[in-house]
Amino acid sequence: MSGPSLSPADMSHAMLIAVLMHNGGSLDLPATAFEADALGDGRGAHHAVQLAPLDDGTVRLSVIPRPSDAGDGAGLEVRDV
Repeated sequence: MSGPSLSPADMSHAMLIAVLMHNGGSLDLPATAFEADALGDGRGAHHAVQLAPLDDGTVRLSVIPRPSDAGDGAGLEVRDV
């Protein structure tokens, strides 16, 4: 999967917009979805998102632990498949 060179913030924004658009432009979430433990690991580290292409032409978005060595790049890696 290739695409333009995006910053981690731009890629996060693009994934959010894609999810919302695929769900008709909005998605109802409980307020608890934004509690501190839901957004991070409780120790100040944020979760990361993995975007993986699947064999059927779709992609899977998954929550994963943020790589400890992510630095400013937030672990963003775009690879051709």
